Amino acid sequence: MQNLINAADLLFRYDVMFTIVVTSFFGLFVGAMPGLTATMATALLVPFTFFMEPVPAIAAIVTATAMAIFSGDIPGALLRIPGTPASAAYVDEAYAMTLKGQADQALGAGLVFSAIGGLFGTAVLIWAAPALAEVALKFSSFEYFWLSCLGLTCAVLIATDRPLKGLIALCIGLLIACVGVNNPAGYQRFTFGVSDLLGGISFIPVLIGMFAVPEVLRSATDHGRGARIAQVRIDSVFRHMGRYAWKYKLGIVRGSTIGTLIGALPGAGADIAAWVTYAVSKKFSKESEKFGTGHIEGIIESGSANNAALAGAWVPAMVFGIPGDSITAIAIGVLYMKGLNPGPTLFINKPDAVYAIFMVFVLANLLMIPMGWIAIKSAKQILRVPKEILMPFILLNCIVGAYAIDNTVFGVTLMLFFGIIAFAMEENDFPVGPAILGLVLGPLVEENFIKSLIKSDGQLLQFFDRPIAGSLGVVTLAIWLLPPAFLLWRRWKR
Repeated sequence: MQNLINAADLLFRYDVMFTIVVTSFFGLFVGAMPGLTATMATALLVPFTFFMEPVPAIAAIVTATAMAIFSGDIPGALLRIPGTPASAAYVDEAYAMTLKGQADQALGAGLVFSAIGGLFGTAVLIWAAPALAEVALKFSSFEYFWLSCLGLTCAVLIATDRPLKGLIALCIGLLIACVGVNNPAGYQRFTFGVSDLLGGISFIPVLIGMFAVPEVLRSATDHGRGARIAQVRIDSVFRHMGRYAWKYKLGIVRGSTIGTLIGALPGAGADIAAWVTYAVSKKFSKESEKFGTGHIEGIIESGSANNAALAGAWVPAMVFGIPGDSITAIAIGVLYMKGLNPGPTLFINKPDAVYAIFMVFVLANLLMIPMGWIAIKSAKQILRVPKEILMPFILLNCIVGAYAIDNTVFGVTLMLFFGIIAFAMEENDFPVGPAILGLVLGPLVEENFIKSLIKSDGQLLQFFDRPIAGSLGVVTLAIWLLPPAFLLWRRWKR
């Protein structure tokens, strides 16, 4: 009890509260700008943390990233341009709701259930951090290989109405991921003598290009969805949220649980959690045929997974000093800089600081609701801008975001090139989501496959030797093989 009182004294101070409010607005702005990710928000805050005490420094990072993950939904729903990679999984769903005049419900669901998922993940962080961290530490390259393969399966599950086209789009993403020397052999692949391709193709310019440029081109040709965006209205953000919470209560718990578990796995993060959760939601939904047409269930479940994964990523970070994602990798550096060395001794030597960090997570997710409401109400002014002005401005922001990743014009070139490819894909009814998923998970599949082959000396059966790896492997192979097996059996029976 005394530790809680001491933690409250550290947190509820004027300077800490002021830091939380300022970084909330900063995180909302960064997340809503395409190309400026939550990781970038964290990195931009690091120089300012040099001059802060430990608790406000960590509070600034936690608050900014939580706000940025949510606010990435705003341009995704209004303009079909995800502000952060975590919003890309359900951007088509949210945008379809916007075109149906339900932008307020899409954004309200993203806001409310992101906060609920964040509070769920925080509760797990507080009560089950040591146990979850031990499970995460048992994951070797074998487990990560099967987990990545299971993630790739989500690409086909997302496009169940057109699985072949989803598979082709996935292969396009995997092909993009092969470019460069970032492979276990360090061999140049598909570089064509271009030195800028040696380091591979950066994820963010491709993400911006594949989602933003097609909308700009579609608007310029005056057909499709881009021409109708200016007529959308946003009324009551919180209407029907209580009814949705009751109707999809199992989905909220499932999404929050999946998000927390994936977040606790080192290297996974909120974006992978969102993709996996959306695919699981679609697979087990009683209304799976409505997915892709503007169905709120996928947004609710994936939105809860996003912020749950943020809290989950702090489990291995605080208990063992192992980053759960790129954000906690930066946060661990700040913890060391402030004398809060991550590890089991942190809970013994600095219990008041640990409880203060827990309180920051709770406060950030509660503060997200009023702050997010302000952001949504402000964002609706975007819709009043004529598309002849809005779309060029969006394209300019995308160019700035793509350039800011590596400070090179090559990033802008990638954005435009893959934007045109995505435009051609969508015009021919190929989904873009699986290509993005292939680009994210492709390197993880290859890297962990090669590592596992080296460890096992080429013995493929060792991919099933470990209990967790064997279970994941059986589940993955069952998902791959059972549907075609059932199809062949039905044909044979006929």
